[in-house]
Amino acid sequence: MTNTDLDNQTSYWDAVSATKRFTHPLHAKWTDPLSRDAAVLDYGCGYGRTMAELAQHRFTDLTGVDSSAGMIEQAREQQPAMRFEVLDAPPALPFADASYDLVVLFAVLTCIPGDDAQRRLIGELERVLKPGGTLYVSDLLLGEDPRSVERYERFAATHGTYGIFETSDGAVCRHHHADHFPRLLAGLDVQDTRRIPVATMNGNEAAGIQVLARKAAQSGAGPEAKG
Repeated sequence: MTNTDLDNQTSYWDAVSATKRFTHPLHAKWTDPLSRDAAVLDYGCGYGRTMAELAQHRFTDLTGVDSSAGMIEQAREQQPAMRFEVLDAPPALPFADASYDLVVLFAVLTCIPGDDAQRRLIGELERVLKPGGTLYVSDLLLGEDPRSVERYERFAATHGTYGIFETSDGAVCRHHHADHFPRLLAGLDVQDTRRIPVATMNGNEAAGIQVLARKAAQSGAGPEAKG
């Protein structure tokens, strides 16, 4: 399996779209300061669980995208009033620069094992964020329990990175060192970080991390400012 295959596992997500359940929680303290009509993008929205939670918090301008047509089909069935789109060429987004006030990226990086692919995704999300806009990341940390350590070590030789592993049902996933996130988000200003317990898509207990980062506001360097 090539690195490109690892970073685009659409066929896997299509196959499990009706059975997997995701649990990363929305931390309202981070989203409530935003205007309710803020433009929000959920990248890797799955079956729309986080979109529904944002709607419960009265956000009205919500868009979800996912590379899995199966996941988007589930999302449209469960949340028929919301906007969902299938990404034909991830991570590329069919949106103009500076389109969104908030981008939500929940349990997506764990599904993209490669460093280069993760950087391409973050660069695309930075592009569509408005100046001063916010990226809200929720993902998974390396486990220290014997089961996790054993599989990280077992698959490190195969995939070249400690933390990448294969699940029993055919996915290739990655858990991360905590210091991976500030490096990955170096082009943004990290505002806050929190650790959380989460259940994985296969129901196992795991350590999660949530990171809130902001895109720089435009500088006032125009002609009037220079005058």
